[in-house]
Formats: sequence, C-alpha cells, structure tokens
Amino acid sequence: MKIVVLKETQPNETRVALIPESCKKLIQAGYTVSVESGAGEAAFYPDAAYQAAGCALEKDLAGLLSNADLVLKVGVPSSGGDRDELGKMKAGAVVLASLLPLRNLESVLPLARAKVTAFSTDLIPRITRAQAMDTLSSQAGITGYKGALIAASELPKFFPMLMTAAGTVLPAKVFVIGAAVAGLQAIATAKRLGAQVTATDVRPEVKEQIESVGAKYVGVELKENASAGGGYAKELTEEDKLRQREMLVAHCATVDVVITTALIGGVFAPKLITGDMVKAMKPGTVIVDLGADGGGNCELSKPGETVLAHGVKIIAPTNLPARMPAHASLLFSRNLLNFIQTFTKDGAFQLDLSDEIQKGSLVAHQGEIVHSRVADALKASGRA
Repeated sequence: MKIVVLKETQPNETRVALIPESCKKLIQAGYTVSVESGAGEAAFYPDAAYQAAGCALEKDLAGLLSNADLVLKVGVPSSGGDRDELGKMKAGAVVLASLLPLRNLESVLPLARAKVTAFSTDLIPRITRAQAMDTLSSQAGITGYKGALIAASELPKFFPMLMTAAGTVLPAKVFVIGAAVAGLQAIATAKRLGAQVTATDVRPEVKEQIESVGAKYVGVELKENASAGGGYAKELTEEDKLRQREMLVAHCATVDVVITTALIGGVFAPKLITGDMVKAMKPGTVIVDLGADGGGNCELSKPGETVLAHGVKIIAPTNLPARMPAHASLLFSRNLLNFIQTFTKDGAFQLDLSDEIQKGSLVAHQGEIVHSRVADALKASGRA
C-alpha cells in the first residue's frame, strides 16, 4: 500500500506531514512511502533524510498521486489550477490532513467531487484512545508556547522580577484567557519566564489545571455550564457573557499582558476583548491574540498583523506552529503515524467506519459529505 507525503503550498506553511522517523516506522509496517521532493526542506528535514529512511523521492506530482493509496498533508489538498492535487488522485484514495472543514467550508465540496475518503485530524474525538492522534492539541501547545514568547519579546518591560543596584523591578503581570491546551502552555511558559500569571476560562473544571501550572485562577460563577465536552467550550448565554465581560474589563485594566486563546469547539474565536476594554488598558500593554486563526478574540485584532490602539499593542499571529516547523512537524507526524498504525493490518490501512475515531473524523466518502456538522454548515451557508 502506497503512502504519499506532499509538499505544503499554502503561503508561510513550513511544516511537513510526515518526517523521516515516522516514514521508517511505516515502511517497517509494510507500507511503501513516496515523498514529493523538497517536502520537508522548510522544516529542516532534507530529501537525503527521507532517502536514508527508505522513502522514494519523486518530483512528478501526477505520477506521485496517480497510484497513491494514502495521501498525507498538513493542510487542505489543492483543487484546480496547475497543481490540482485532488484532480490527480484516484477515486477511493484516503486523504489524511488537518482540513479544519468548519473553518474552510469552501474546501469541502472538492473533496467529495474527487471521490476521495477524507479524514480531518482536527475532528478526531477527544477520547483516551485517540489522544496520541490529536493534531489540534499537539499544535495548540506550540501556539501557546510561542504566544508567550512573543508577548515577552514585545512587552516594553521585563517578565521576571529583577533586583538591581538601581532598585527592584517588579514582575510583569500576564493574564491568559482560555485554559485549553494553548492557554495552559502559555501560562506555563510565562510562569517559567518569571511573570506573575493569572488566568480564566468559562469551564470551571479547569481551575485546578490552571493552578497546577502556576497561575492564579480568576473567574465568575456562570448560570449555565459552558463546557461542550472533549475539552471544548460552548457559546455563553447573554447573561453570562455580560458577567464575564465585567470581570474581564476590571482585570485587563490591571495587567501588562493579555494572551487570548479562546475558541468555540476548537474552531471559531468569540469576541472577548472590546475596543472600549482596550481603551481602558494601561499604555504599553500588549495583547497577543492567539485566536487569530479563528477570527480573533479582540475586536481590534487584524489576523496576521500588529496594530496599535490607545497605546496598546495588539498582535494577532496566524499559524504559529509553522514558526517552529521542526518540532511542529515532528508532533504532527507522530499524530498521523499513530492514526495509521491503529488501523493497519497486514501492511494495509483498514477502513472501519463503525470505529468512533474514523467515524468522528471522516468528512467525505464515496462522493458525499458524511460528517453531519460539516454537512449542516454547508447547508446553512448555501453551498450544499
């Protein structure tokens, strides 16, 4: 059975879906692995490393894809144009990638038209046996880490307390909003850098997790449970939004850094920081909006840009894992390896659509969009 690893072509995407370490393990399991030449270069995995692992290197995209059984990518396969990856795949080929279909609805229908079987790793259920396959979590940890480093770099103050001959410099006050994987890593990183860290989340059950990584929990008691299960949060009621906003207004005005990481269902970013809240913050405050990929948690954020408003610097970086491509690719690759190995028998990937992991992450199959939430979103958007 042939696995193909494609080069990423989206702007600023430096990761690769499979690194040589994982390729070697799949070859030992009975697969043949072909890699598009140059696929790993931006992540510092050269062609020679893939050859040493036993992979075949190919430059001809059509030849590479025409007999591919499993096609691995970080992002969505291209459709149309000169490259047209989907158009070069055979019907029935299995695509495994982080498709983020609810965020990228325009990319979903071409998968069905190509009659490929497409799994989206960001839809993998958050259950114990699937933890090692969860690309959303592995990449979110990098986002939180990098976000805290950006904050430390951009803040016009030290993060740690320093005792100098000129007197004592007090530690920076960092406030992290959202305590899923990215938020907890941002907390831990800011704490390691010496900051005084507070954090909040609409899910009260994470209070202990926040405290375990060194932050002080701040929050309000909500009228309705905001947990959507699986580590995700759901939309708040209007009453709870108001109570949370009042808390955020008061606390954001006292800190030096605000790092926002809130995503609803791991996909869309709720607007938590209003323009008036920014206006009330101290001059020199830095906001790092890690919800930028989902639209941004701050009303004044411009995804992919840095803006200055009322003396506050608002940084909204996108695709932060691509800024650490070596380790981001390593973790992503191990996630895909674990997914494939779980469903491998006699050197071949076995479709088992009754399995809750495959069923939960399957987007397209036999020319149809089969994921109910994605299908509903397509209908609501008028695309279906």
